[in-house]
Order: sequence, then structure tokens, then C-alpha cells
Amino acid sequence: MPPAYVKPYVKRGKTDAADAEAICEAVTRPTMRFVATKTAEQQATLMLHKTRDLLVRQRTMLTNALRAHLAEYGIISAQGVGGVGSAIKALHEDPATLPRLARFALHGLVAQLRSIEVGIEKIEAEILKWHRSNEASRRLATIPGIGPITASAIAASGPAPRCSGPVANSRPG
Repeated sequence: MPPAYVKPYVKRGKTDAADAEAICEAVTRPTMRFVATKTAEQQATLMLHKTRDLLVRQRTMLTNALRAHLAEYGIISAQGVGGVGSAIKALHEDPATLPRLARFALHGLVAQLRSIEVGIEKIEAEILKWHRSNEASRRLATIPGIGPITASAIAASGPAPRCSGPVANSRPG
């Protein structure tokens, strides 16, 4: 049950007892809607996605830091993957243009960047493996514009899709 649905039933301060009482009262309402329960496998897959998202954000931060620090010494590189490659190349090409301490700091950023790249690749391989083993994810990937990463995230986010209503119950001819 989403917390927002319980909030109107909390009578006093935020305590575990008050929250439990509010949940008990909210559950008895006939019109109450509940969040679909995820399987342990779905939760684990979503954990992979969240970890990948964190690593991608860290990679972006490291790339921006590397480019900004190099720009302080007049070494400018383009944004994106190509820009990172040229920034790293510039760092290694002419060590005399940068002070020793700056090179030390920048090499640390590059090492972290490479480590994160490896982590992202491993996680993406696991996500792809799960995608291939999950029928709902494979079906979602047949939609134009939806690849394995998005399809697996959607498939893991909700309950297994099922048809109901007049269309599902009708039989052809």
C-alpha cells in the first residue's frame, strides 16, 4: 500500500504504533488500492538497475571532473565518450604540461573511471542475461525503441502482465 494512502489515517505524531494503527484502518476500506507485490527475482533485477544507474552517474561525475581539471591547465576536450578518450590521451601524451600533483590526481580519476566502466559492463551483462531468460522482458523488447535495459526494468517493476476483461475472455468466432 502506498504511504500516501495511509497518511490521512494517521491521527497523531509519526511513531511506529501510530503508523501501524493507520495501516490497519486504511486496509479495511473497500476502495483501498494496493501496490503489487514483487518477487525476490524482480527486486534483485531492480537492484541491478539501480546500481547501474548509480555507476553511470558516478561515471558522469568523474568525466566532468576530469575535463574540468584539465581545462584549468588549458587542455580542452569535447563532451561525451570521445571527449573522455581525448582527455585521457592528452593526460598521457605530454606529462610536462601538468604538475606532478595534478597528474597524480588525474590518474586517480582515470583509474576510478576505468573501474566504474568495468562495473557497468558486468552489471549490463547480468541484466542482459536476465532479459533473455524472462519472457515478459523479451516481449517488451519487441516494441520499437525499447531495448533490453528498458524492457528488463519495466518487466521487473510490476507484476506479470495479464489480460482481463471482455477482450481477454472473448473467444474468436
